[in-house]
Amino acid sequence: MSGGFDWPALMRAGFQGLALRPDQFWALTPAELLMMMGEGQGPAPMGRAGLEALAARFPDIAEKETGDDPNG
Repeated sequence: MSGGFDWPALMRAGFQGLALRPDQFWALTPAELLMMMGEGQGPAPMGRAGLEALAARFPDIAEKETGDDPNG
């Protein structure tokens, strides 16, 4: 194993399991390959509570409230 990856297993998965051509396989990053294999799905999408917390932290401010409206 080199660099923490089991390259023979990844190559088998890419060539046999995903039917990738060698140029396609080697053009992928390890993260892309793992995602194609169904692993490493990443973080869950932001939910309602996360969106509300973000909106509270960075509220929208109308231009007339800030005095930045160039049209008056």
